[in-house]
Amino acid sequence: MAVRQGGSEHTLPGLSWRPMAEADLDGVVAVAAGAFPDHPEDRACFVNRLALHPAGCKVLADEAGGVAGYLISYPWRADDAPALNVVLSGLPEAPEVYYLHDLALNPAARGGGQAAAGVNLAVQAARDAGLSTVTLTAVNGAAPFWARQGFQPRHSPAMAAKLAGYGADATYMIRVL
Repeated sequence: MAVRQGGSEHTLPGLSWRPMAEADLDGVVAVAAGAFPDHPEDRACFVNRLALHPAGCKVLADEAGGVAGYLISYPWRADDAPALNVVLSGLPEAPEVYYLHDLALNPAARGGGQAAAGVNLAVQAARDAGLSTVTLTAVNGAAPFWARQGFQPRHSPAMAAKLAGYGADATYMIRVL
């Protein structure tokens, strides 16, 4: 899944992106529940992704350390996306792309450029992993946001069945770095 983004009249001051820690997971689950009510994932999925690839897991923290947003991303296979709410047994030995699984912000954290900053973190993580393409599945009408971030829709017969599980508006998108 990708970003849940929208305008807000007020943004939280003092927000900053930092590495996700196990202590952040309850906050991540809460943000996810608000951002993706039609695409719920169990806490175990977030625990799993953090354990598999901590370098791709970030939180947007407020001054008190509370979670106002999160990013989960990891090396993956081209023209593929993990099914929703599935614990992965591992990451591919020879990944072809960097998959941006989730980018979500609380409403009060939106509108201040933090979503774009999160995208930049995923792009840097992809480069650090030696991968030149970032992919994602846009949901909740977020494809226009992703297009502004340099992602283009990729129509893949291999993805058609998987996208059906993400909802009618799901779009598989890629960004070549």
